[in-house]
Amino acid sequence: MRPIRLPEPPGVDGMETPEIFSGGGAAATVVRRAVLIGNGSPGAENQCLGLARALGLADNLTLYRVTRPRGGINEWLHFVPISLHKFIDQVLRQFFRNTRFAIVVQGRKPYRVPNAGSVGLSTVLEADVKKIVTLARDTYEKEGPTLVVACGWDTISYSSLIKEVASDNVFVIQIQHPRSRLDRFDLVVTPRHDYYVLTASGQQEVPRLFRRWITPQEPPGSNVVLTVGALHQADSAALRLAAIAWHDELAPLPKPLLVVNIGGPTRNCKYGVDLAKQLISSLYNVLDSCGSVRISFSRRTPWKVTDIVFKEFAGHPKVYIWDGEEPNPHMGHLAWADAFVITADSISMLSEACSTGKPVYVIGAEHCKWKFSAFHKTLRERGVVRPFTGLEDISNSWSYAPLNDAIEVATRVREVIAERGWTVR
Repeated sequence: MRPIRLPEPPGVDGMETPEIFSGGGAAATVVRRAVLIGNGSPGAENQCLGLARALGLADNLTLYRVTRPRGGINEWLHFVPISLHKFIDQVLRQFFRNTRFAIVVQGRKPYRVPNAGSVGLSTVLEADVKKIVTLARDTYEKEGPTLVVACGWDTISYSSLIKEVASDNVFVIQIQHPRSRLDRFDLVVTPRHDYYVLTASGQQEVPRLFRRWITPQEPPGSNVVLTVGALHQADSAALRLAAIAWHDELAPLPKPLLVVNIGGPTRNCKYGVDLAKQLISSLYNVLDSCGSVRISFSRRTPWKVTDIVFKEFAGHPKVYIWDGEEPNPHMGHLAWADAFVITADSISMLSEACSTGKPVYVIGAEHCKWKFSAFHKTLRERGVVRPFTGLEDISNSWSYAPLNDAIEVATRVREVIAERGWTVR
């Protein structure tokens, strides 16, 4: 341990001012805190939080959230840039105020920040570039640079502007590919499959006429860090805590415990009740080799899928279906499961499960296309997943080198920050 050096009494000639009393010096080169900017999506915000945890900044961070106006016509404006969306909303509210057309723009308060419970925080602030920049500048000398981590399309304009006006005081990381002008950020963190369009297979899937409009157009540059999947908070420390928290409920269950996570169809991974029926049939085939089964649904799961699974397994002595009420057992499931079955649509759920080193079976990968298919190909080639066919013996375990994207990204972040003469606490 480094000894504490007490300051000499005033008036001693040649005395050097201790660091704790100096206006700059070493104190201004150590990153001690993080500002996270999310878009309200738990998947996006968990990526920011996962990187902050990997960097050791989880105890000194603030989460800001970019929110769009909601209600009425606003539901049709999500395709426009967020600044333009907010401007249109303000104009419409002024124009239609106190008129019979007010219902067109009515809804809840446009910029109220939703509950932060979904990402494990008690407080989330409305994103404000001016406030973040002022904070970074005013506290730089005493508290050092500020790490800014943003994720999601709507956060790009905020993080890039922060970098533009306060580049001497911040280090800005954008998670998920911003599609253009990557030099607006100190680092961009994005999955390898975001560059699928540049591969031979990707080029074959895009008509030549449209290739110039598909991004990215260039291979990753020096400020791009590539991952296999999504960043997340399910690191070893978090899983140890979850194992303790869920011990009384999950430890006594008969083994092996199979956890089934069901997501929902996406643009690049479409399915419906057909996959639910396939899943049910395969689960029945492996039940004899399971001690217990626990099933969870995501926010995107269609009610038709939920309904058919509930009707089939409700009351089954080996099967428990989470009803969606708090507390959410997800982290407990990651900690205590012996194996997982996960629908192919969810990169986040797959990334978390594949970080445990436990068997992960995927169902529905044949429904995925474009870069989702590239993601699944990578997982199979690394040996971290296998297709769920219903012929498995769940009691037969297998292992692999767990995905460790957050730690690998954190290592690269430290290296690039060091090039600026800074360090992360």
